[in-house]
Amino acid sequence: MDAVDRRIIAALRDNGRATYADLGRQVGLSASAVHERVGKLESAGVITGYHAMVDPSAVGLGVTALVGIQPTDTGDDDEVAAALAELPEVESCYAVAGDEAFVVKVRVATVDELERTLGRLRRIAGVARTRTTVVLSTRFEGRPNTPGSVSAPPVPTVAGPGA
Repeated sequence: MDAVDRRIIAALRDNGRATYADLGRQVGLSASAVHERVGKLESAGVITGYHAMVDPSAVGLGVTALVGIQPTDTGDDDEVAAALAELPEVESCYAVAGDEAFVVKVRVATVDELERTLGRLRRIAGVARTRTTVVLSTRFEGRPNTPGSVSAPPVPTVAGPGA
């Protein structure tokens, strides 16, 4: 993967509906060359899919919580993760270092529904306890971050004394 591929990825992360011609203008290639590169990135598993960004509140999911999950001593992480994947309220699941084995992002309609979801999480075999943080507002989320896709801004120079 070279710098042009990284710029294509960054452009697609910014706008997954961009045409090959649009992408070509952004990276300085023809539409056919971009099409070929995108195909190779998809085949290699670098680009794994495309999706619509949806405002959770607009679809009735106004409550977001981050839930840390501490396993039991005998809990199997793969089994716990599989059980978490079965819950539609769990949007994301991260295996983490520390006392907790997982942190999951949960989206639900109401605080009452969050309480019911937490009860279901606690009943999963291998879960000892949970720690919940309710999100008050989202400052940003899912922003494109493709290292090497853009050049770093120039470092400002500071004039010394007598300059």
